[in-house]
Amino acid sequence: MTQRPTLRHIVFFSAKDKADIHKIVEGLSLLAQIPHSSFFEVQRNTQSDQLSSEVDVVVYAEFESEEAMEAYKADPIYQQSIDLVRPLRDLRIAADI
Repeated sequence: MTQRPTLRHIVFFSAKDKADIHKIVEGLSLLAQIPHSSFFEVQRNTQSDQLSSEVDVVVYAEFESEEAMEAYKADPIYQQSIDLVRPLRDLRIAADI
């Protein structure tokens, strides 16, 4: 059996204006500079599911502990990313598993 990370953080975003999706990806990609995750990626949704097209961008990160995720969110780059992305996004749904 493979060992899984303690915590997986998945966040879904939709753009207010589809023309801004690339700006959302760029703003969220700043988060990769924060050292507390053991794995991090930002991807555009391929929207290949015919029944769901609300999500434009997905952030997926893995953390070894809740403390590591808290340190990630406390980093100033996290707030910088929020400041860039919040005005451009509509939907934001986060799940920690």
